[in-house]
Amino acid sequence: MMSKKTFFYSFCSFLLSPIYKFYYNPKIIGKDNLKVSGAKVIVGNHIHLFDQCNIIISTKEFITFMAKKEYFDSLKTSWFFKSVGCISVDRSKHDEKSKKSALEVLNSSSPIGLFPEGTRNSVKESFAIFLYKEYGIKTDLKEFIKRMKYVKKSQVDKMINLLNSELITLEDFKNNILDPDKYLISLVKQNIITESEYYDSYILEFKFGAVSMAKKKDAYLIPIGITGNYKFRSNDLTIRIGKPFKIADMDLEEANQFLRKKVIELIKENLN
Repeated sequence: MMSKKTFFYSFCSFLLSPIYKFYYNPKIIGKDNLKVSGAKVIVGNHIHLFDQCNIIISTKEFITFMAKKEYFDSLKTSWFFKSVGCISVDRSKHDEKSKKSALEVLNSSSPIGLFPEGTRNSVKESFAIFLYKEYGIKTDLKEFIKRMKYVKKSQVDKMINLLNSELITLEDFKNNILDPDKYLISLVKQNIITESEYYDSYILEFKFGAVSMAKKKDAYLIPIGITGNYKFRSNDLTIRIGKPFKIADMDLEEANQFLRKKVIELIKENLN
């Protein structure tokens, strides 16, 4: 599979980039870090469907993104993801076909873009319903599901761990489940958790695809930290692009943790 910019990709970049920039008002820092020559894997945390747009508007290079198979199976979205040259990934198995396609792109010294959390870091409806029933949330279920869509699952997971460790009470959990970010910050101030624990809770664990491909092709990894809200004329949507690095001397576990640490450092810079 050769990496070749599609007409539709070029058309969307030209026509939609100015609209996107005006509407969401993203603050992008470190664009020059994308200019490193050679094969590169561009990776970041995943909070919104439009996360990849921030990378697209930051470089003139064509980036082949890896996207979940469900987008290709849906009549509503399949045409778009195929037209912009994305690679379909079946997350239900170790998808060798998608990995082979991505490695072929890297062979041509073209960039691959992906989000190693594997999914958007948000609370899905099924998990919200589980929380509602399991912990006896006293509010309207439909409203709870609606509001939980904007909550980071990784931070809810952290609250569950704190509850199971008896560091917080069930009432604490129920009273703060709709705004775990604010609550976890308050726990840092109370010395119940460390600042490092707070930032670690900001993203999900990373899957190994990015570091595996980078190691096999001696490609650069370029970390990206995304924070803020996707809303009209946002005043806090920040995308920070880190310095490229290679992982030749690391094993995959070490490399994966190092990559995740680099993304967390960028997120921390955004928030401070």
